Formats: sequence, C-alpha cells, structure tokens
Amino acid sequence: MSLSTPLTRLLGMKHPVISAGMYIAGGPELVAAVSNAGGLGVIGGLYFTPDELRITIREVKRDYTGGKLDELIDIIACSGAKLFVSAVGVAPVNVVDKLRANGIFYMNLVGHPKHVAKACAAGADIICAQGSEAGGHTGEIPTSVLVPACADLVKKYKSPLTGQPVQLVAAGGICDGRGVAASFMYGASAVWVGTRFVTAKESSALEESKRVIIDAGFDSTIKSTIWTGRPLRAAATPYIRNWECNRRYELEELLSKGIIPMDHEIEKIRGAGGLPEEIMKQSAMRPMSIACGLINNGQQSAADIVEEMVAEAVQCLSGASSVLVKSDYLD
Repeated sequence: MSLSTPLTRLLGMKHPVISAGMYIAGGPELVAAVSNAGGLGVIGGLYFTPDELRITIREVKRDYTGGKLDELIDIIACSGAKLFVSAVGVAPVNVVDKLRANGIFYMNLVGHPKHVAKACAAGADIICAQGSEAGGHTGEIPTSVLVPACADLVKKYKSPLTGQPVQLVAAGGICDGRGVAASFMYGASAVWVGTRFVTAKESSALEESKRVIIDAGFDSTIKSTIWTGRPLRAAATPYIRNWECNRRYELEELLSKGIIPMDHEIEKIRGAGGLPEEIMKQSAMRPMSIACGLINNGQQSAADIVEEMVAEAVQCLSGASSVLVKSDYLD
C-alpha cells in the first residue's frame, strides 16, 4: 500500500516526502537519492554562484538517471526543475513570472498564518508551513498549531499555475511516519524533512555533524539569534547556553546595533591572539530539529528513510480506523 495525495499527483512523486533544501548537507547525491526513492529532493541553492548551481543541477540529473538571483533563476528555468522554494520572504514578481512561464511550481515557506496571504498574493502554488520544532531559521508556533491554521487559510486560494487549490506541505520536527500521518490529519498533502536526511549515507554533512544528531536527546537543541540575528534552532553547547543565560543583555545590545553577536565575538577573540579550537567547536552552527531525540540510526540510505517513513505512515493511517465505532454501539 502506498500514499497518494493531490501534491504527489501534481509533482509526479511516488511518495509525499520532500527533502529540505540544505546548503551543505543537501548535496547533489542526497537530492538525487531522495528523488530516486520516489520523493522529491531540493537543492539549497541560495548561496551558490550561477556556475555552482549549474554544476550541482547537472550532478543531480546525472545521479538521478544512472550569487545572482536573476542568473540563478535563469538556470533553474532551463534545468527542468519542477519546484522552486523561497525560504525567506516571498519571491520577486519577475522571478515568479519566469517560473510560471516555464511551468515551475513556486513553494513559499511560512512560519506564521499571517504570512499565507502574502505568499499566495505573490503567486505561490504551494505553501510549506514550518513549525518552531524545525532546525535552522524558525518561528514560535509549533507544527501542531501552525499547519492546521494554514490548512484553513490555503483553501481560499488557487494556484496561478494550475487553477487548482493551493497545496500545503508540513514541516518542523517531522522525522518518521507518525509525523507524516499526523501532517495529513492537519491538512497537509506532503512533508518537508531536513534533520532526518542529514544523517543519510548520501548526505554531504560531516560525520561529526551526523553523530551530533544521532547522539542528541530532546534537550540538545537551542534557539538563538547569536548566529544570524534571526531565531535559529541548532545544536546546543555550553558556550551557546552561556550566551543565552548569562550574556543575554550583551547579545541583545549587539543586535540592537545591527551587529551579529557570533561574528563580533569570533573577531574579538581572534584579535586577542587566536581562536581556541574548543571555542571554534562550541560556537559552530549545526542546525537541527528538536526531533533529533527520535533519530538514532545513522546507517540508513535516503531510500531507507523514505521507505520507512511511508511504511510507518501507512500503518498509522490504517490503524487509526480501529478507534472508530458505529454510533449505535455507544447507545
């Protein structure tokens, strides 16, 4: 038994699982592996130069079969990509127009229900509602609240590309089939998964970064503005916890001046005579979901992960019917 949703049919996917666009961990091998497994792999291309993006897409396409925004969009438009994802803010009008002209679906990540209207007005065909459990930049609303709220809102909008209802993808702390099944009940038709795929064999993440996730518990992450100036969930270390607990005033003061605290701190330490290896290690930004406490297998391929998530989701959804009884049984 498999899972079929409006979004799997729209994008030609076998399974409703999309790998999050991750700049380092989500290299071409992982993106291709997720796509080969029947899901949809996404390249995290924001920081690529045009040449890097062109090469990466070429590598993904090769594996799959055996900078400048305008330039990046031109490359995407000519690449045969099915989906473009805007993770921070909405895409400019000229970008959306070019995507639409080339039949490419536009998905916008949101962290608050109020962002849905703006994204749909900008031409989004798909909304990805990412709850606060997510690794990386994230908001304050948990997935269990955000996704249902966004599900109610997207019903009001149509996809400019298809004329059909805007589809919803759930994200934030989703790492197994239970999360997939729950997302369907919340009103989503696919899931966006990041941290679980970081541990995949095909991931480009360093083995140390994979091990941090595998060994993590439920209190192993922290959400801080220290790295980028915006709330970001990543692996917690004593050094980062000290900033949040004992140097909070200093952190806020730096941010009020437009200074990124971690950049400022590293420059200051270097200027004082060098950067100790321990500080480098503890200050490193390792984005990961709060669901890392549920992830304990670092020996799986991307295909293993996709298949396991789908099989468990099918089991959960099939088993859910056991709680239903005929009303006359209760009388």
